[in-house]
Amino acid sequence: MAEPQAESEPLLGGARGGGGDWPAGLTTYRSIQVGPGAAARWDLCIDQAVVFIEDAIQYRSINHRVDASSMWLYRRYYSNVCQRTLSFTIFLILFLAFIETPSSLTSTADVRYRAAPWEPPCGLTESVEVLCLLVFAADLSVKGYLFGWAHFQKNLWLLGYLVVLVVSLVDWTVSLSLMCHEPLRIRRLLRPFFLLQNSSMMKKTLKCIRWSLPEMASVGLLLAIHLCLFTMFGMLLFAGGKQDDGQDRERLTYFQNLPESLTSLLVLLTTANNPDVMIPAYSKNRAYAIFFIVFTVIGSLFLMNLLTAIIYSQFRGYLMKSLQTSLFRRRLGTRAAFEVLSSMVGEGGAFPQAVGVKPQNLLQVLQKVQLDSSHKQAMMEKVRSYGSVLLSAEEFQKLFNELDRSVVKEHPPRPEYQSPFLQSAQFLFGHYYFDYLGNLIALANLVSICVFLVLDADVLPAERDDFILGILNCVFIVYYLLEMLLKVFALGLRGYLSYPSNVFDGLLTVVLLNFLHKWDPRSHLQPLAGTPEATYQMTVELLFRDILEEPGEDELTERLSQHPHLWLCR
Repeated sequence: MAEPQAESEPLLGGARGGGGDWPAGLTTYRSIQVGPGAAARWDLCIDQAVVFIEDAIQYRSINHRVDASSMWLYRRYYSNVCQRTLSFTIFLILFLAFIETPSSLTSTADVRYRAAPWEPPCGLTESVEVLCLLVFAADLSVKGYLFGWAHFQKNLWLLGYLVVLVVSLVDWTVSLSLMCHEPLRIRRLLRPFFLLQNSSMMKKTLKCIRWSLPEMASVGLLLAIHLCLFTMFGMLLFAGGKQDDGQDRERLTYFQNLPESLTSLLVLLTTANNPDVMIPAYSKNRAYAIFFIVFTVIGSLFLMNLLTAIIYSQFRGYLMKSLQTSLFRRRLGTRAAFEVLSSMVGEGGAFPQAVGVKPQNLLQVLQKVQLDSSHKQAMMEKVRSYGSVLLSAEEFQKLFNELDRSVVKEHPPRPEYQSPFLQSAQFLFGHYYFDYLGNLIALANLVSICVFLVLDADVLPAERDDFILGILNCVFIVYYLLEMLLKVFALGLRGYLSYPSNVFDGLLTVVLLNFLHKWDPRSHLQPLAGTPEATYQMTVELLFRDILEEPGEDELTERLSQHPHLWLCR
């Protein structure tokens, strides 16, 4: 007897186009799965949960195709190799501006000694450019396929991506047909778009600027009126009269016509070279200072500060909105993974009526997730602590809150000495007062060098005797080496590398210590599931967690039910 239609479909069907009839609410299919497709459905659910969790970790949208082949392509697209290749391609197409005709890549900027720049032959840079454009075309094609045509039509960045690619390819064709002698290359003006569309931070910045423009325009209008009004007053006050002396001519230079007057007051508004604008008029009559004081108070101290406050307010509001969106994406991704894994509880007849996630299923997913070893190990240890108890949606969500934390570096223990004398010496040289002594010695070194330089400022180099100063520097260097050895004795080599405390040490020492500190395996991040007294460093999301609103259960389920490629059947 054939399986029912509901059982013959994948648990999360990879619906193409999203035009089917979706259920009003989220449901999970719980009947016993039998037949040759059970193993394939199991693997599909595991892969879908892995992808959703990776989307949550990276704050990505989950509105992409979720069939097996699409998820394979999706993970390959967001792999380090593909993303670094795309970043290098963007760098390469932007770097072409330095070697294309007219080239600005020369050995010196001095026009007296600068040789003629190297002119690449026609077709060399064009070949590199077309390879970059083909990579971008492949990037756009993958994005369009993974997110679907409906999403492509609504996304202005993807539509702009398509337009820029088409215009660039057409302009490239024209260049080759004219043997690289075209008067204008339009595609050069469009190249920064490839960097913009690939950077989420730049997209957010541009969106924030667009969001802030209405209120900024109102203050900008007030500034324009303020400038025009005082420009007319300035021309009436300073442009009249006779040019009796040099001061009058200098004063009239700043207010002789409308463009000069407007430029002078704009310079004064920005407080750049403002004495040059004011001093000639002030030297003629001190009462003219009232004009400049009123202009500065209204423009610089009121309107400019108001513009700064509006920009800060708008950017802060957009930051909160962006963080709220990131929090919602993380919650939605983890909730989608929970729905997928909870639907697997009924497989094989186990827990037919239970709602939750088996810890062993989640462990299988976490092993495939691309996550740093510290967080992965901590989360897996926490999952193992549940034993065979099903994880509820709340427990599942709390588990992924660990992604927002990272522990402070754990310093290695000090060496242990048996001799009482060595123990006393270790306590003495390992005390933080010893660091204060080292800082004082280093400060004395700097002061002595400055004193000798001042004393010898008027002495000719041939008559200067640096032997006293040289002896003093040798003493300080010997002290630094002795202090380093005592610190190593007190803390051990690894402990000393973990406590670079003397801020007045040389730059080479700091660089060397940082390099050795990164090389030292004992000073790396420890697993999160450590002792309860371990201290944590918070991310930006945690800093504003009290302000952000947690997405509600209904909101998450409603958004999942509107997924264009996701079908949860119960």
